[in-house]
Amino acid sequence: MTQIDAPQITLPGTTDTAPKLGRKRDHTRDPEILDAALEVLAETGYDGMTIDMVAARAKAGKATLYRRWSSKADLVIDAVACMKQSHFDLESLPDTGTLRGDMVAMIKPHSIEEGERKLQIMAGVMSMLSRDPGLADVVNAAIVEPRASVNRMFMQRAVARGEISADADIETLAMITSSMAAYRTLVLKKPVDKEFLLSIIDGVLMPALGIRPTAV
Repeated sequence: MTQIDAPQITLPGTTDTAPKLGRKRDHTRDPEILDAALEVLAETGYDGMTIDMVAARAKAGKATLYRRWSSKADLVIDAVACMKQSHFDLESLPDTGTLRGDMVAMIKPHSIEEGERKLQIMAGVMSMLSRDPGLADVVNAAIVEPRASVNRMFMQRAVARGEISADADIETLAMITSSMAAYRTLVLKKPVDKEFLLSIIDGVLMPALGIRPTAV
């Protein structure tokens, strides 16, 4: 005899016993925690960094961090990725009428400090890059590309007004400042100051673009 399953019947006044949803996680402190992670990362490097350090810096419970990020690597990737939110506003960049003028106008104490902080963070994740190659794209988008995009736009303006040749290798030259700054910070262990940035502009970029030096 074939057994027929009886249909399930829900009696009036009863409900299904589906699992209840847990309380929604509070993400309002995420920005503070991520910023604390960047600070610790810049100070200690990835290998020296611990979740306990970040929790203490953010004044948050360690369990709070582990509920949000399952590992130190996940926390670092999120923290570096969130740096993209501080990109330059391309609509409000200086427009002095010359390429050199535009680049010099970007050399401000705040921008120099922010640039050095990003390079320190890059130094902090260098050991992690070999273990997680996908992080390289995150680092490039958050640390390298923002400044390169500014240089690229300045050079495109210069092409449009006939200041430099349309054949100029803009993609390569847009990376020069960031690359030299990274080498100076990570390898030479020297600060990136105004004098150094001016030496790159006047000694490398302007000659490479065929712009003759002018009296400063």
